Parts: sequence; structure tokens; C-alpha cells
Amino acid sequence: MNTNFLVLEALNPIALKLGPISIHWYGVIIATGVVLALWLSIREGQRQGIAEDDFYDYLLWALPVAIICARTYYVVFQWPYYSMHPGEIIAIWDGGIAIYGAIIGGFITLLCFCHYHHLSAWLMMDIIAPALILAQGIGRWGNFMNQEAFGRITSKAALMAQGIPDWVIQQMLIGGQYRVPTFLYESGWDVLGFFVLILLRHRHHLFKEGEVFLSYLMWYGCGRFFIEGMRTDSLMLGPIRISQLLSLVFVCGALILFIYRRRHLHLPWYFQVNTKGE
Repeated sequence: MNTNFLVLEALNPIALKLGPISIHWYGVIIATGVVLALWLSIREGQRQGIAEDDFYDYLLWALPVAIICARTYYVVFQWPYYSMHPGEIIAIWDGGIAIYGAIIGGFITLLCFCHYHHLSAWLMMDIIAPALILAQGIGRWGNFMNQEAFGRITSKAALMAQGIPDWVIQQMLIGGQYRVPTFLYESGWDVLGFFVLILLRHRHHLFKEGEVFLSYLMWYGCGRFFIEGMRTDSLMLGPIRISQLLSLVFVCGALILFIYRRRHLHLPWYFQVNTKGE
């Protein structure tokens, strides 16, 4: 057996072919993260008195909005390319959806949904946040299958020194050069954040309503800021990495809001604190 061939062979991004239809690993992995996030949210919702159907109804609205916003975000900042290839704008199966676009779309949808159904937006965000960051960690493996979200050129020896498995290193051979697996760093950071949030969210008197979500924004934003700085395929606005800028805005905004809410400032209906049960 030619082992050198195995080392150079990249994983097939297509999971299954059904006649003319190709099912990509990217979509399978993203869908797995969404289903797991829904299941975890429903379980926590039962503890908090939120009906299971509310999560299904929210997902029916949020999922298409999040996908459209995520793709729109990506296309806007890659417009020089897509203006020349308009037929590829809808080709999300090849990758190219921005998680920040999805978060923004899902957040706006949640505010509208909670207002219409008379639910606490803060409570819903607290329930969803840990599941969301886990889904993000899982979703990064879709980037792995598509050989996206990578960093600078490195050596195989450097990757092996980090204890990275051979099958991951193999997939990081992109364009004839080994790349830093920034997708892996972010996935690990997200999964760690999930465990931190679920271990702390029910600690008595630790969090007020809404602060689990704000902690999620700060945790994810901090990690994404530094990891994004290592990537070589970032979406740019001139010399600025858009995701770094948004990460900074989210971290600072969440921290400021965290402090203000602790001081019980009057806020709009969608930011009000429910102190019941504290």
C-alpha cells in the first residue's frame, strides 16, 4: 500500500450522492449541530417552563433567516468575486456562510418571536446560548471538510508537535502547503465555552436573567478575536478584519450591558430583567 498517497489524499467533501443530488458533509455537519442545539434547548426549556413547541416554532422562523443573513454577510464582503460569478451566490453547500451573520439574523428573529409570543427574550437567549456555542463548535468541522477557516503556512512537524491527529493534518495540506488549523482552535474554544456555561448557569445567585447569553457573547467574542487574527481567509473591509471588529463590539457591548443591568437601569421591554426566582 502506498502510504504517501494516503497522506496527500484530502477527505471527500461529498458525503453521499443520490443520482444528480450531492449531499455535502458541510451541510450534514451544520444540520447535526442545529439538531443537537434544538434538543439541548428543549431540555433546558422544560426546566424553565418554556413549551417545547415554542422552540420548534422559533426554529422554523430563525433557521431560514439565519442562513440568508449568514450567506448575505459573506457575499457582501466577497462582492468583487460574486459580482463576477452571480450563479454561485446561492451555493452555500460549497461553504461561505458567516456565523456572525447567522447570529445577527437569529437574534433579530428571536426578539420579534418573543415579542409576538409574550416570552422573555432574555430567558430564551439564556436557554439557547450554551446550545448555540456547541453548535458553532460542531459547525467548524464543516469548514474542515471544505478546507476552509485556516491560518498561515506551517510545517507538518509543527502540527504534529501540537498533538494534532494525522487525519486532521492531512486535511490541512491545502494548495501544496500545510496550514494552521484555526478551525480546530475555534471549535475547541467553543466546546470549552459550552461546558463552562452549562456548569455555571444554574449556580445559585451567580447569574441574573440574560447574563448567560451576555457571557456567551463575551466568551465567543474573545476567542474569535484572537483566532481570527491567525486566519488568512478572513473577510476584510480594507485593512480591517470584519469578524475581529464585530468580536470587539460584541465583547465590549455585552460587558457594558452586563454592568448596566446589574445596576437595574431602565431598559426597553426586550432588555428588561426578570428577577423572579433570584
